[in-house]
Amino acid sequence: MKLLYRMVLLLLLGVGGSLRGYAQGAAPLITGRFEHLSLEQFARQLRAQVPYRFYFDTAAVRGLTVTVQAQAQPLASVLQQALAPAGLQFAIDEERNVFFFKSGSLSTALPSDFFQPAGLASGAAPPASPATGTAAGLAGGAAPPARAASPSQVYEIGTARAGARRATVSGIIREAKSGEPVLGASVYVEAPAVGTTTDQFGYYVLTLPLGPHVLHVRGIGIKNTQRRIVLNGDGKLDLAIAEDFANLKEVLIEAEKDKNVTSLQMGVEKLDIKTMKQVPTVFGETDILRVVMTLPGVKTIGEGSTNISVRGGGTGQNLILFNDAVVYSPSHLFGFFSAFNSDMLKTVELYKSAIPARYGGRLASVLDITTRDGNNKKLAGAGGIGPLTSRLTLEGPIIKDKSSFIIGGRVSYSDWLLHALPDRSLKQSAASFYDVSAHITHQFDDNNTLYATAYLSHDHFKLSADTSYTYRNTAASLKWKHTFGPKLYGVLTGTGSQYTYQIASERNSVTASSLAFGITQFGGQADFSYFHSAAHTLDFGVSSLRYRTAPGSLAPLGSESLITPNALPAEQAQESALYLADQWTPTPRLGLSLGLRYSLFNALGPRDVNEYQPGVPRTESGIIGITHYGAGANVATYHGPEYRASVKYSLTDNSSVKASYNRTRQYVHQLSNTASVSPADTWKLSDAYVRPQVGDQVSVGYYRNFRNNTIETSVETYYKKLRDFVDYTSGAVLLLNHHLETDLVNAQGRAYGVEFSIRKATGKINGWLSYTYSRSLVRVPPGATPELINGGNYYPSNFDKPHDVSLVGNYRFSRRFSTSLNFNYSTGRPITLPLALYDIGGTARVVYSDRNAYRIPDYYRVDIGLNIEGSHKVQKLAHSSWTVGVYNLTGRRNPYSVYFKSQDGKIMGYQLSIFGQPIPTVTYNFKF
Repeated sequence: MKLLYRMVLLLLLGVGGSLRGYAQGAAPLITGRFEHLSLEQFARQLRAQVPYRFYFDTAAVRGLTVTVQAQAQPLASVLQQALAPAGLQFAIDEERNVFFFKSGSLSTALPSDFFQPAGLASGAAPPASPATGTAAGLAGGAAPPARAASPSQVYEIGTARAGARRATVSGIIREAKSGEPVLGASVYVEAPAVGTTTDQFGYYVLTLPLGPHVLHVRGIGIKNTQRRIVLNGDGKLDLAIAEDFANLKEVLIEAEKDKNVTSLQMGVEKLDIKTMKQVPTVFGETDILRVVMTLPGVKTIGEGSTNISVRGGGTGQNLILFNDAVVYSPSHLFGFFSAFNSDMLKTVELYKSAIPARYGGRLASVLDITTRDGNNKKLAGAGGIGPLTSRLTLEGPIIKDKSSFIIGGRVSYSDWLLHALPDRSLKQSAASFYDVSAHITHQFDDNNTLYATAYLSHDHFKLSADTSYTYRNTAASLKWKHTFGPKLYGVLTGTGSQYTYQIASERNSVTASSLAFGITQFGGQADFSYFHSAAHTLDFGVSSLRYRTAPGSLAPLGSESLITPNALPAEQAQESALYLADQWTPTPRLGLSLGLRYSLFNALGPRDVNEYQPGVPRTESGIIGITHYGAGANVATYHGPEYRASVKYSLTDNSSVKASYNRTRQYVHQLSNTASVSPADTWKLSDAYVRPQVGDQVSVGYYRNFRNNTIETSVETYYKKLRDFVDYTSGAVLLLNHHLETDLVNAQGRAYGVEFSIRKATGKINGWLSYTYSRSLVRVPPGATPELINGGNYYPSNFDKPHDVSLVGNYRFSRRFSTSLNFNYSTGRPITLPLALYDIGGTARVVYSDRNAYRIPDYYRVDIGLNIEGSHKVQKLAHSSWTVGVYNLTGRRNPYSVYFKSQDGKIMGYQLSIFGQPIPTVTYNFKF
């Protein structure tokens, strides 16, 4: 409690004297007998008679007593009589603050230019005195407020309420230079030990005891900051924090060095854009998905692909969000490039387990991609020029300090490379893409902010004069954030997403045709966060999504085409959910998070549903009738709870154990006849025969930091059980199938594994090493299909790759030169092989192995990169850098695909490698 009575003393040059500077106007009169009182007691009795606040250094006046009698005397006269025998002086400012001190001089007026606009903290009270020093003592009042952005300044928060013992301070942390909110920054006080992290809007809330505190702020790319506050009641404190240029030498920047140990979340990987730009990738393009592949538990599907498998799950089991809007196809040109412009992004978070209750709809993971809000201070830009692609991003204020924009685009020009190749067929090929994304932020007032995001990507690929592929992603989100009070805020979000493709074949005018598919979803959600106390944070909300698919259509191209039009009827459905989650910290060492999400799915008409013979597997010959459902009629309903629970216990200050359990449900299913995602993949809504997938996962982890939290280690193990996992019959037809349910089966699945990770976050040598052992198995129960797949036993799924090792290392020679290394090894994925031929009535038949009984060759790759930055002069028209790298340094011929052909009565196997030799790259980057 001693801190409660300390004061900040400013010994500045000014006009000294015991009576100089006190308030003008009618002086208050004091009456009373004050005998042998401590200075604290004397100040409290004066406070009861006059509306003044008294400040003094308790350590400096310890042991002094005051004796004085007064009868209707002015305050200044009483103070002069009482303090002079003790050798004390005083000063009174215009805000009725009284300062006691022993020696020196104290000015109660500030220079007119003392408070610069850049240093103001939104929400702080008007300045009273230039109080500096160590601590502020108070008697019956709060510490003198200050506005300058200095660690020695004191910010007075709120208004005192009778009987209150605690209050809440909230606000937004922003970057001082750009005005952008800082996501994931730690805001905390050390005594008592209370802290929180800012959300995606930079918002924080802390509930603390009344009185003085030192507020600490740490965050990605910002300087470690301290602010002194005196908390009188609920109030707001927005802070603008300077950028931390020293972090140029770090690859992994975290809001709090021990967050991996102290955080309640597990199975969460967070990357900032500075980290991702350090990792060398193919063609020199910063690729967030390739960086995500280096994380434990995340595996690549194949050479050149940016599609990921998380803990043995399928590529369609990952929910990919771009500012809360779903992106169905996250890659360009069959997976060679990520679909996101790195200059637009702020952070990427991957949830592998302990998925927050607000997320739903996918089994394996959630990849939450957040864009920057844009600079609301001045116009700025960034870009890059590479051998195959270029990018440009512009940002700036619409209304300075209130609204901002950021817009970025990428375009490829790879046709020149194809035309330069000697192969005649490749000369006639074409490959191109572009994407555009934009984000606007507007703050109406302290309580209302609007966010709008739009995204568009377009791909076109044509091999020789044969088939052309065109596919497109569109996504948009609109958010309105409203702060109801310091403890409660809500976000109302509307989203829309669409994915379409068209495959056209014009080689033969008689068979020329176009195959098309599309899926569209629109939705809305309301999310609320209530900060009940330092120990309790409640999140709750509701959401609803409307799906509509065009499952497939075939149309003739040209007047000579003899192709018969064929189209599958459209499907639509409604998915709704509500959730509640509570994060509870009963003790500093123990943390709990409990959540419940309840989801409801309705397959809707109009739709014709085939009826099959009961008690036998579904086949085309078993169709006995058709049931018609009118528009809006309920075809099938699925619902159920989704549980979320996690616990953290800190063994020591540097180590902890965590455990989590979550259940997830997935109502939309990706259908693909390849392990790697292709443009011909489709999505199927759950219906009367295709049930939703349900997954249960249990995870346990141990986390330990070394060397003052500069080295982080972790071990996580998990077990997942899946039911109604979508698999296929042998020879399944997935396109233009009017009885698709006969080729789909609801299988059972299980996955388990252990993940090891070690990270060195700072220093000239930094990076991370991860090793994952995991299995992913599938079983089709007997009776589900006419054939018995693998004897009804478990077999490896298409994503079963037991061993995976990833190493990302960085070495910084100086502020301008650094080098990076990326190494990846993984077991080859499973494959079903043809084993023999036999003859029946003169027709050759193929005998295949058990499903996925063999594996393609193991995968490994080494990439290196050199980053050369321009001078770090602040006053430059533009800052530039060069990235020079080599992808696949060893020239390893990793298989992109393995396929078989029958030639002269023999079955011949072939392996296609896309990057069978080292690929050098050079990229020029600029920023202004």
